[in-house]
Amino acid sequence: MTSSSRRRRLALATSLALLPLLAPLDSLAQASDWPTRPVTWVNPFAAGSAVDVVARIIANKMAANTGQGMNVDNKTGASGNIGTDFAARAKADGYTLLLGSPGTMAINPYLFAKLPYDALKDFTAVTQLVSFPQVVVTSPKQSFKTLPDLIAAAKVQPDKLAHASSGPGTTSHLVMELIKADAGIKLTHVGYRGGSPAMQAVMAGDVQTGVEGLPSLVGQIKAGAIVPLAVTSLKRSPQLPQVPAISEFIPGFDATAWIVLMAPAGTPPALVSRIQAEVKKALDDPGVKQQLEAQGATVVGSSATETQAFHRSEMAKFKRAVEISGAKAE
Repeated sequence: MTSSSRRRRLALATSLALLPLLAPLDSLAQASDWPTRPVTWVNPFAAGSAVDVVARIIANKMAANTGQGMNVDNKTGASGNIGTDFAARAKADGYTLLLGSPGTMAINPYLFAKLPYDALKDFTAVTQLVSFPQVVVTSPKQSFKTLPDLIAAAKVQPDKLAHASSGPGTTSHLVMELIKADAGIKLTHVGYRGGSPAMQAVMAGDVQTGVEGLPSLVGQIKAGAIVPLAVTSLKRSPQLPQVPAISEFIPGFDATAWIVLMAPAGTPPALVSRIQAEVKKALDDPGVKQQLEAQGATVVGSSATETQAFHRSEMAKFKRAVEISGAKAE
């Protein structure tokens, strides 16, 4: 073997030995430079939805902070499964992110016999953006004005009272299933095609109660058209400080809607940390906080580790709710 051949082999061996060391450095450089081009935020639900409104508020601020576009892309269909699957298959480079919510990330895995994605294995948690208290409501026409009144009435008349939801297997349906189970009561479920007709039925007195997200109810509550009995968050909502939390009657009860930001599995940890830091910066902006709170949202901005633990706990919670309800989707 010639001396030049030995030198080439030595150089090749040295390069191969350095590859594991260079990969983390490349990831760090990628993270420190992010973003160098527009970022797509995949929203599996329609424009104008609560997820959409919240995402655009945060994305607009991040675009201003970073100088790069943050584009919310509505990829709807199949109860959110189409957009979620699209994000799962995207390149793990920080330029395609998913807006996850209870339906796609904690309910559908148990509601559907088959999903094109795995809510845990196909994604890396980045941060929880916000939470939304759900509200147990009734009509001013009803005799009960508090949650204990409703529970007492349901115990006296098992299965005689009904609750409305935006459809079988939705968050509004399953949160009430958890309330019923923990309070030891029976209510007949009446599913509607969306939250708006469900709440119209409650206001008309066609059904006695229901659960819906706070952002959809602010106007009706202020107008006195609907009566809030309790919020489903662990603590009272700053937007409805006079309304008790269910946990005040059922200790430890906590079942909110939420939005988490997810990246495709395999996204480097340094890049995840960089994205989380930029999101947190936007969430900490007073103007952004004010806009989000006006939508009925509670700002979170958790770390990636905290978000992962939260996601797993929510999956366990909604698995129980799906099993209690018996709901199934094709």
